[in-house]
Amino acid sequence: MRRRVLIVLAALAVLFGGAVVAFVVHRLQEAKNVRGSSTVEYVTSEPRPTPLPPKVQWPTYGFDVDRTRAVELPLKPPFRPIWRYQASSLIEFPPSIAFDRLYFATNGGTFTAISAKTGKRAWIYHAHRCVAASPAIGLYAHGTVYETFLNQPPCNVQNGGHGRQGELIAFSAGHGQIRWRRTIGPSESSPLLLGARIYVGDWNGDVWAFNANSGRVVWRRHLGGAIKGALAYAGGRLYVGSYDGHVYCLTPAGRVVWRASAQPRLIGNSQFYSTPALVYGRVYIGSTDGRMYSFGATTGKLRWSHDTGGYVYASPAVSHGLVFAGSYSGNFYAFDAATGDVRWQFKANGKISGSATVIGRVVYFATLEKQTYALNASTGKLLWSFPDGKYTPAVAVKGRFFLIGYGIVYGMVPRR
Repeated sequence: MRRRVLIVLAALAVLFGGAVVAFVVHRLQEAKNVRGSSTVEYVTSEPRPTPLPPKVQWPTYGFDVDRTRAVELPLKPPFRPIWRYQASSLIEFPPSIAFDRLYFATNGGTFTAISAKTGKRAWIYHAHRCVAASPAIGLYAHGTVYETFLNQPPCNVQNGGHGRQGELIAFSAGHGQIRWRRTIGPSESSPLLLGARIYVGDWNGDVWAFNANSGRVVWRRHLGGAIKGALAYAGGRLYVGSYDGHVYCLTPAGRVVWRASAQPRLIGNSQFYSTPALVYGRVYIGSTDGRMYSFGATTGKLRWSHDTGGYVYASPAVSHGLVFAGSYSGNFYAFDAATGDVRWQFKANGKISGSATVIGRVVYFATLEKQTYALNASTGKLLWSFPDGKYTPAVAVKGRFFLIGYGIVYGMVPRR
């Protein structure tokens, strides 16, 4: 009897040991970075800047429809404030700029237009909803501004009551009158404007296409999980990440072309809050699994991935062959766009949640500790810092730099 017990215990020990080995091997495989190549599904030429509509200087989140968050302007730090606008609460997403005005929302539920020259308020709309998106701006009817809204507070309500209802509203740029409004799921998806179509996603997992002039629903496509980021566009296709751990490629008519997956995990899920950036024939996007990913834009195949040591909520900026993104590890990275190799790394004073912006050859980002950094985009050298900012801290026009603090917008000019 004793011998039988010993045999059983030995077998259990072997099984337990095998399970431990399998667990360790799986975790090692799970943590492995995938290195890419410049010869596979990678275009080396820099994209040509898209001509901007007249009087529209920064039309959307990420500057352009490909969401690369990079603009060629001859602006360099240090800067000095010449005006400041005190908002009612946190400004989580940066303004869009047109008609010499900045248009932005606060988490407290206000949507505001202020003068880019003076910071004086032109108009304000009280939504009584949470807001976490940048608007898109077009020229229809002498200027129309499109913004998405979440549910009514509390902002993190997921089920029941008013927790599953949001809005997309089109405002006149001049005076803020509502041209049209449509009920959708709660949305923090910054609108994508393409011609006469406006595209947004929502927490219900739906991607919507509306007629931008009338608000008529053109189509609606349900995906596998909540959509928190914005859609991006390049090469005749739409791209968006989902909380089901996949990145989707769709046609402008709403047909799914491919679905790409994050790397498998033994514990926890991969979720894509990040908005993709599209350039060099690739899709660049961060995940809550702590990785930055590069997928082929045509095929959806994984081209490289790299661990950052913390959540990547940040949407990447891409410029001159480098992909810039921060992590909850407090590290800010410049990855080689082709291979995913780390070109340089900068240790900040806290977690990085918001997106980077490249203006000229300077990359800007902020930490949750309310500090904005300006680094040389080529080397990572610190050029300037400012004691405010929390998420995406920078937009700009010719001769003027705008820094987005926790609840303040600063109008700045280069310091002489």
